[in-house]
Amino acid sequence: MRRRNLLGHGALLVGVAPTRTGSLQQAPLISIIDDDESVRVATACLLRSLGYRAHTFASADEFLESPHVGEAACLIVDVQMPKTSGIELQRMLRAKGIATPIIFITAFPEERIRAKALDDVSSCMLSKPFDSRVLIECLATALGKTGA
Repeated sequence: MRRRNLLGHGALLVGVAPTRTGSLQQAPLISIIDDDESVRVATACLLRSLGYRAHTFASADEFLESPHVGEAACLIVDVQMPKTSGIELQRMLRAKGIATPIIFITAFPEERIRAKALDDVSSCMLSKPFDSRVLIECLATALGKTGA
C-alpha cells in the first residue's frame, strides 16, 4: 500500500484512491483560507487529487474580496489568522445570509472557540496537524448538508 504525506505535518493518506464523478468544472469548489501557505498548498493538492476544485486564500479579507464567496460548496478555514479570524469570517458570512459549511482548522484547540464556531452548518473543527482522512470525512459530511 502506497503512503504519501499530503499535509506536510505527518498526516498520511493511506489507501484512499482519488475519485472523479465528473469534470473539474462540475466538481464542487472548496475554498481554503489559511495564512500558512504550506497548509493551503497541501490541502489544495489533496482536494484536487480527490476530484474537487480548490481555491486558496491567504486571509479572510482576500477571500471576501474575491468573486468566489458565493460559489464555494464548503470552506476550510483557519481559526486564528491576522486581521480577520476564522470565527469573524463565519459571523460576516452568516450576517450576509451565506450559510456555506465551514470546516475549521486550528493549532490552538479550545472548547470555548469550538462552541463559538460550530453552528448548524459548520460541523467540524480539526486540530493541526490533522489527519487527512478526518478532513475527508468532514468534507463528505459538509457537502452532504449542501447536496453538493
